[in-house]
Amino acid sequence: MTTWTQARRAARMNPSMIREILKLTEKAGVLSMAGGLPSPDSFPVEPIRAACDKVLREAPREALQYAASEGFAPLREWVAQDLQRQGMTVGADQVLITTGSQQGLDLAGKVLIDGGAPVAVESPTYLGALMAFNPFEPNFVNLAGDDDGPLPSAFEALRHDAPGTRFAYLLPNFQNPTGRVIPRQRRVDIVRAAQAAGVPLLEDNPYGDLWFDEPPPPALASLWPEGCLYLGSFSKVLAPGFRLGYVVSPRELFPKLLQAKQASDLHTPGFNQRVVYEVVRDGFLDQHVPGIRARYRAQRDAMAQALQRHMPPGTRWSAPHGGMFFWLRLPDGLDALALLPRAVEAGMAYVPGAPFYAQSRDAGTLRLSFVTLTPQDIADGIALLGRVLHEALELQAQVAP
Repeated sequence: MTTWTQARRAARMNPSMIREILKLTEKAGVLSMAGGLPSPDSFPVEPIRAACDKVLREAPREALQYAASEGFAPLREWVAQDLQRQGMTVGADQVLITTGSQQGLDLAGKVLIDGGAPVAVESPTYLGALMAFNPFEPNFVNLAGDDDGPLPSAFEALRHDAPGTRFAYLLPNFQNPTGRVIPRQRRVDIVRAAQAAGVPLLEDNPYGDLWFDEPPPPALASLWPEGCLYLGSFSKVLAPGFRLGYVVSPRELFPKLLQAKQASDLHTPGFNQRVVYEVVRDGFLDQHVPGIRARYRAQRDAMAQALQRHMPPGTRWSAPHGGMFFWLRLPDGLDALALLPRAVEAGMAYVPGAPFYAQSRDAGTLRLSFVTLTPQDIADGIALLGRVLHEALELQAQVAP
């Protein structure tokens, strides 16, 4: 019998809590607020169909052949120009097209993390980033923060408590999971503090275009181009099925990221890149994305109203100004993971908050996504959640000494 010896890093690979929860929600009738999936009603099917036809008519051999590892040159140019909206000035030679922005996280981990090296993260932070970095055996260090994001003083603390920190991973815009935005002045202060501490920044921005009230402030990378890696994605504004994202890198780091990309998958599918370029090249997103914002704003409002109506005293949240998520802190003593089976049995699902913490996991938190359900379904689902929480609090009161 053959015995396979697994690498030490394999023990650090764990299934995604969100993906496992989505299996539970396959039960008929469950109103799922668990997955961070964009609304399929927002997918521009007809423009994509027309773009597919055009690519196959005008460049079929090129589209179906192996392609450059860096990405389709016209798409890289488009990304570089589009990033001017974020206040960034970059060249197309700094843009690496990736197989989803999730691959950008993996490439950053491969190139920048040694076993035991400190990596600073928010608390909580994006679960997918923790999963991407974890196999490279980092020493995760939590950045102290508040409702406006990481505190600048946290970077000074890194200098003393975690010397040699490889980078700080940040989601400035409508963070997954909390939905918060780092304000303009805090961004300036963070960059200054990171520069003084010698800690580069990995800026992840999948949700920045999904603002409801006003655009978020300029990117961190616009304030410190040589000290930031910037990740973007087409998944939330076009369609996730293309698996298309990008990394904008300082030129000195680009060759190593490219080599890691080549070793990983040679290149992102060229057909997908050409199709997306045909869709976006003439300003399509300027007309398309406002419709997504309007849809998501109405769903945000429906969830905010339902939470106000049904949550028990002691539950805390704030309505996000963009993105896809509400972050809830439950009344003292309630455990979101322990209550999940009851919620699913009642007919709704959420993601417990504990997996979003690298350390010191908070069992009393949960994430709700509002973009895949109708306002009525949102109201019904939150009513079910409220009932589960009220029942748990009543049980808690009965067993209290």
